[in-house]
Amino acid sequence: MVIPALNEEDVIGGTLERIPEGLFDMVIVADNGSTDRTAEIARSQGATVVYEPRRGYGAACLAAIAALPAEVECVAFMQADGSEEPGEAVKLLEPIAQREADLVIGSRVLGTAEPGALGLHQRFGNRLATFLIRLLYGRRYTDLGPFRAVRRDALERLGMADRGYGWTVEMQVRALQQGLRVLEVPVSYGRRRAGSGKVSGSLKASVLAGAKILTTIVRLHLSGGRRPLR
Repeated sequence: MVIPALNEEDVIGGTLERIPEGLFDMVIVADNGSTDRTAEIARSQGATVVYEPRRGYGAACLAAIAALPAEVECVAFMQADGSEEPGEAVKLLEPIAQREADLVIGSRVLGTAEPGALGLHQRFGNRLATFLIRLLYGRRYTDLGPFRAVRRDALERLGMADRGYGWTVEMQVRALQQGLRVLEVPVSYGRRRAGSGKVSGSLKASVLAGAKILTTIVRLHLSGGRRPLR
């Protein structure tokens, strides 16, 4: 399990405590330059902490992936803020374990979101992005939710590179370009328990993230699935 985190000392402990014992062999908290006790608390809860001081959701995920042991066969991602139910990770992992899917997306649209957990600007941006993917690729996604799981070999095939909020949509678009078996399953989504509210609680941040997501979809389509030069 990979959990990117930035200044989440108020919630990271509770998030880690709610992960069912024995579900994951390893939990990595990717500290994205926190200035509080996020890393200290995560470590005290038994998580492995990796550091990525360069800000960006994707940057934190990439740092965690680089730290994965070779024997890891499946990777799940979730947020640190307590808005997701860690126990529902079973829904993401089972189709992969049964060889029914390579990538499983936790859909908040198919599932249940607490009132107010997803703002109107988020819902609109999500619908616009998924519509654009359907228009360009003929695949109907319902959500770009960050709660997801992917086979390790499939993840390596994707060649993930986005270091910001284009990470989730990059994964979903590249999965289509690579012909991966993708499945959406319903998950719960609640209000942030606490923390800094970096995107979901900010209209400006959500608009900027939305613009990044849309430009990522178009860029990947124009590139024809080619990996960016490093």
